[in-house]
Amino acid sequence: MCRLFGLSSAPQRTHATFWLLDAPDSLSRQSRHEPDGTGLGYFAPDGTPRVEKAPIAAYEDRAFAEDARQAESATFLAHIRYASTGGLDARNTHPFEQEGRLFAHNGVVEDLGRLDEHLGEDRSRVRGDTDSERFFALVTRETRDHGGDVGAGIAEAARWIAANLPVYALNLVLITPDELWALRYPDTHGLYVLQRPAGGPHGARHLDHSGSGGRVRVHSANLADRPAVVVASERMDDNHDWRPLAPGELLHVGPDLRTTGRTVLPDPPAHRLTLADLRPDAAASQTAA
Repeated sequence: MCRLFGLSSAPQRTHATFWLLDAPDSLSRQSRHEPDGTGLGYFAPDGTPRVEKAPIAAYEDRAFAEDARQAESATFLAHIRYASTGGLDARNTHPFEQEGRLFAHNGVVEDLGRLDEHLGEDRSRVRGDTDSERFFALVTRETRDHGGDVGAGIAEAARWIAANLPVYALNLVLITPDELWALRYPDTHGLYVLQRPAGGPHGARHLDHSGSGGRVRVHSANLADRPAVVVASERMDDNHDWRPLAPGELLHVGPDLRTTGRTVLPDPPAHRLTLADLRPDAAASQTAA
C-alpha cells in the first residue's frame, strides 16, 4: 500500500535527510512490488511550497528515489505511491500542491464522475487522473467555504465522500508551512502519531526512523535538541509512545506543536468497498508489501 509520512517541528525549522526507496528488490519482483512514485514536500523559509517527486516503475531509473535528499523546513510530507487510479506520471505522483498547501493520500475512492460533478468549476484544480487529487480539490474548496479553516475543510470533504461515494480508505496527511493535519478513515489502514520530545525517549538522540519495508527512511540530527510530531503509516521504530489514530480521527498539529485529535467521521462509509470489490490493480495497490 502507499506509505505516508509527515513531520512537524514548528515553529523551528529542521534539517532532515530522506531516503524514499531504500530497500533492495530483484528486478523480477519490481513489476509488482516496486512503488509507482515517490515524493517529498516541504517549505522554503518564505513559505513557498517545494515538491520533489518522480514516477518510479520497474522499467524506470530508480536513482531519484534511492538517492538521499536533504531539506530544511518546519513541516515535511513524504509519500511512496502504489498506483490505484491514474497512470505512472509525475502529475499523478504525490504530494499535490493547492493554494500553498501540500497533500498526500492513501486509499481508494470510486465513482469519480460523480465527484467531478460535485467539484464543478473546482475540477480545474485537478491536473492528473487520481482520486487523491480530486479529494484534495474538494478539501481546498471546503476550506475556502469555511473561511480558511483547514480542519473544517477536511472534515466536510471527507463526510461528503463517505456519504456519497464508494470508499475503501481516505487516509491523508496535509501540511502548511507551520501546521499538519492527518485523517484516518475508516479502519482499513493504520495511521500512527508520535509526539517526540527533544532527543527522543532517552534524550540527546537524533531522529532516525525507517519503515519496516525500508521504503521510507528519515534522519534528522536537529531533533536531538528540539521536539517534533511524526505521523506515519506504520510505527517506524520501537518507541512505545506511537499511538494509532482512531478510525474517523482528524489530528491537528499546530504552529506550537500543540496536538489535538477529534472524531469527525464516527460512522463507516455508506458504500464501503472491500478488496474483493476493487479492480485488480487497485486491490494490488492496497495490499503491496
